[in-house]
Amino acid sequence: MAHGLRVILFNTEEDYGVTLRRSVLECGGTKIVAEVDEPGVLAQAVQQIPAQLLIVNLDPNPEAVLPIAGEVAAAHPNLAVFAVSGSTDGQLILSTMRQGLREFLTKPIELETLVQAVQRVVDRSTATGRQGSLVAVVGGAGGVGATTLATNLAVELASMASGGVCLVDLDYRFGQVGTLLDIEPTYSIADLCETPERLESQVIEKALVKHASGVHVLCRPPSFNQSDNITAGHCVGALSGLVSMFDYVLVDGPSRYDPGAKAVLDIADGIIVMLELLVPDVRNVQRMLDAMKQAGFNLDRVRLVCNRLGKESSNLSVADVEATLNLEIFAVLPDDWPGVSASINLGEPLARSQPRSKVRLAIQELAERLHSGADDAAESVGGRKGGILSKIF
Repeated sequence: MAHGLRVILFNTEEDYGVTLRRSVLECGGTKIVAEVDEPGVLAQAVQQIPAQLLIVNLDPNPEAVLPIAGEVAAAHPNLAVFAVSGSTDGQLILSTMRQGLREFLTKPIELETLVQAVQRVVDRSTATGRQGSLVAVVGGAGGVGATTLATNLAVELASMASGGVCLVDLDYRFGQVGTLLDIEPTYSIADLCETPERLESQVIEKALVKHASGVHVLCRPPSFNQSDNITAGHCVGALSGLVSMFDYVLVDGPSRYDPGAKAVLDIADGIIVMLELLVPDVRNVQRMLDAMKQAGFNLDRVRLVCNRLGKESSNLSVADVEATLNLEIFAVLPDDWPGVSASINLGEPLARSQPRSKVRLAIQELAERLHSGADDAAESVGGRKGGILSKIF
């Protein structure tokens, strides 16, 4: 199965949402970029969010939903549209085909049937645009170092990736990516969210600031009022446009696990969750993972990074955290608050202000593993073979 097939789900049947999501993710290589439950906004979502496949649950009212799906299929000939229903009525199936939908899948969806149908979409796809990797860096609590990692990881990758790196600040109110790189932007992510149309590369480029390291930066809005106008759909549309332009798009955030965050994590190729050896951090990460599981989220993309290892007075160990979360910590960053804080206050990445510091070297190693895709990574904490960062892509 080809990697990264972008899928939009339409479903108004509340009890079926998780089942549909799980079925799609079990195909492998699929990426749910949006879930829509209002018929009136389906056309706008398809227009705004790039995708190759739309899966429409016709139930419980096929007579109302099918014409809308047909209009979308007619308006977007390169978008494959599948119908799903518990009905096996021949007339409904015939009507579905006449509306221009490519497949009719009956409930419960057989995985093999869905895999074959999705593969046909991959084989017929005429999309030739590039698709980079989207990595979300989120913190299990405030102040765990997610912004520092996202910023410095982007800088390290920029020296390796020929296709460029973009860094996006998704903390719309208090984001500090611009501060850490000493950037004063003219435009922000809010400027990309003012119109519902699919964003063109020229529009996106105008909103970006290029840092001396080579990283292109999309900063948070300058005012709280602008932050309130950014919807999940706007954010996903902007990120989708960026992924088509850069080898890597790193996002600092989202800072809260809400519907907007869920939309971003859906389309992310990898999710780095930062935490320290502190009980509140572990509890927050556990709640986050539990919520993802309940929503049918694919946890294979989640990787834990423990920050400030070696910090004094910690009563927790890496083994304690792994046992509690039932997930291995695959990378650790050493404690070096004096060096990191100096870098933050100077507005310079560690590669410039602290090039030989242990923290910088650890982040550089992560970047090298991510970019090279090597399978022979060094052993993780505790002497076990750990999953390498590249495997989440």
